[in-house]
Amino acid sequence: MPDPSEIVGIIGAGAAGLITAHTLVKDGFPVQVLTRDRTPGGVWAAERIYPGLEINNVHGEFRFSALGMPPPSTGSGRLGGEDLNAYMKAYAHNFLHGCIRYGVEVEDVSENPDGEGYILSTRDLKNGKKEQLRFRRVVLCTGGCSAPHIPPEISPTAAKNMGFKGPVLHSQEFGKQKEDVLAACEAVQAVIVGGGKSAQDIAAYLANHGTKVLVIFESTDAVLACPVPWPDFIRRSRVLSIMSPSRQLPSLLEQFLHKTRLGAKIVHGFWAIVSFLSFFALSIPPDSPLRRSHSIFWSIRTNDEGIPSPTRFHSLVNKGAISLISPARAIGFCSDRRSVRLADGRAIPAGAVILATGYGPSWGGLLSVQTMKNVGLERHPPTVPEMHFHNLNYASLASEFNPTEPGRNPHDTEGQWASALYRGIAPVQNLAKRDFAVNGAIFTTNNGYVFETVAHWISSYFLGDPLRLPPTIDEARMETEKNAAWMRKRHPGMLGWANESYAASIAFWNWPQAMDELLEDMDLPANRSGGHWLTWPFRVIDLKEIANLTEERCAKRSLDPASSPRGMGCSPSAVECV
Repeated sequence: MPDPSEIVGIIGAGAAGLITAHTLVKDGFPVQVLTRDRTPGGVWAAERIYPGLEINNVHGEFRFSALGMPPPSTGSGRLGGEDLNAYMKAYAHNFLHGCIRYGVEVEDVSENPDGEGYILSTRDLKNGKKEQLRFRRVVLCTGGCSAPHIPPEISPTAAKNMGFKGPVLHSQEFGKQKEDVLAACEAVQAVIVGGGKSAQDIAAYLANHGTKVLVIFESTDAVLACPVPWPDFIRRSRVLSIMSPSRQLPSLLEQFLHKTRLGAKIVHGFWAIVSFLSFFALSIPPDSPLRRSHSIFWSIRTNDEGIPSPTRFHSLVNKGAISLISPARAIGFCSDRRSVRLADGRAIPAGAVILATGYGPSWGGLLSVQTMKNVGLERHPPTVPEMHFHNLNYASLASEFNPTEPGRNPHDTEGQWASALYRGIAPVQNLAKRDFAVNGAIFTTNNGYVFETVAHWISSYFLGDPLRLPPTIDEARMETEKNAAWMRKRHPGMLGWANESYAASIAFWNWPQAMDELLEDMDLPANRSGGHWLTWPFRVIDLKEIANLTEERCAKRSLDPASSPRGMGCSPSAVECV
């Protein structure tokens, strides 16, 4: 039987939860994964995916080193929601059989009164039974796409109060209610509020089913597209990452590109070409509302469209199958009970309204205000302005390049608060206890590689392995402040848009540098794609590079077993679940 004093509770069975559980099991920890869903996958769970949902990942990968992934089943050649759902199911079955409790809602996480571990108050969604579960350690893997953000003025409640006749739903519910939407829009258009990936996927699905669709947005996501596939030495290498500044600029090439005027011109010229080619590949006219997009360099709101397809959003807009109104904002429902009201006074007929309005943080419903404070997850205003960090004065981030979105000053710090997670993983306030961590709070374009590397960092952290950690809480807090200042400088305004449950730290284009830092924290070799002084930026990054991290960490631990309080030497052969 597993030692109850060592059980790790993992909240969430999405991609981050699955890889975290598997990694901890390989290191000898007994684990119990709790999820409110009926199947594994999180945002890719069977009950959450909807037709037309496609993966939005710059590198086209979303898997882990221990299990290969079949090719896409969709006609577009891109991984769809069904593909990811099947993969997550297979991963859970192969490596975590019996480790996951489904249909269990975690309603509260609180510290154990005796000071050791945590108490999770849960409710079984099938029978309503409530339980209090005790865990020595906890990992939050709830992500930032589980708690829908719905503006009150256009919510289903507001629609009901105005007597609106059609269905009004968040994009998360589209898979369950798609038939109702199609039926309600046989004679009247479907109205989608929002310009992001979910809005585009749902609009394409409806248009391909013969429904008239109108999308309303103020600004849309940046887009990455190309007329022919990019070669791997650009697409799957460090090229995009070195063209995006990181905090540390670890190489001479990066220092040249981002510290010198000439380098900055090269950087912005590169991204200007990428943006031009993307618009060209998608045949987006200069006067199209789709040009009201975020900057592909400054923003983290970027969709990877790849090669254009006649059945996808941009092509359907060009054909007239999808209409757009932008810039525009929906502010309510009209008294005729059949229309949406815009801020400029227009009434837009709607058979159904789909709110692709994003998500709020997932931690608020799990942790009380006091627990958030005690653990160190509560949001806080910046305590040190960017100007105090001289290493942020990069030529590639100079003010003359810095865009201001309509109606917003990107330099305002109001609303751009962030949680104090060291490396985006461990709460600063709790750092010395090594009993609480988060996986999935790093906003990135390569979730598979990042989640897996973070899982190993967490396991070493829990094991008590030597890690490169700040010696004091004050120094750790200052490090997170520096990182928060960096994020505000590097991606202006984005902390006001993305919630901290999946953007406590941002490693967007430059995730390879961020993962190198984590590997160095564990005293393991970094920059694993290799290459010499000329070829290293173009070497393909592959998950095989991190496939043996458990063995590497085990070998280092075996050299000095006393360095780990648990005295772990080798990874066990049997899975320990609760």
